[in-house]
Amino acid sequence: MFIIDNNKYAGNKFNRPAGKNNNGDLVNDAIRFPQVRLIGPNGEQIGLCSSREAQLKANEYDLDLYCVSPQAQPPVCKIVNYSKMKYEQAKKAKEAKKNQKIIEVKEIQLTPQIGTHDMETKARAATKFLEAGNKVKCGVRYRGRQLSHVEVGEEVLNKFIESLSDIAVIEKPASLDGKWLIAILAPKKK
Repeated sequence: MFIIDNNKYAGNKFNRPAGKNNNGDLVNDAIRFPQVRLIGPNGEQIGLCSSREAQLKANEYDLDLYCVSPQAQPPVCKIVNYSKMKYEQAKKAKEAKKNQKIIEVKEIQLTPQIGTHDMETKARAATKFLEAGNKVKCGVRYRGRQLSHVEVGEEVLNKFIESLSDIAVIEKPASLDGKWLIAILAPKKK
């Protein structure tokens, strides 16, 4: 049989345990510094007081006491609506994440014996990728004895890069990596 003490959370206006949250913030009764610098709900300086007095002031405003800077001497606490503050922070973070542009690296594979029409088709695909703001990784794959004539693949790759020179810049010049000759192109800045 379990006995539940409902008075344990009676002083807390949100009926939740006070203290360190799951994200590590010091809130309400978890603030146990001998002296804190208190900032009011409108940003005004209230001054130095004990953490108990600060908690009583926060209760007067029917708000939470939040430790803004625990490393300061003395620690800085602010009277805020903690749940509203966390909601607004999450909203700003979500907005910032939505506005950032993620650049992808698209890959185009060529062979040393590629035909002109095939190369034009691949160049059109690379143009679409570059216009969308993505980078393009161009690679020439060598098989078997083709590796003994690397210069043939270099000519193909140089022709391909030349066909895209009006909309792309070379971010990483061509280099041999195993059986691949790889170059990375990035869109030109507008």
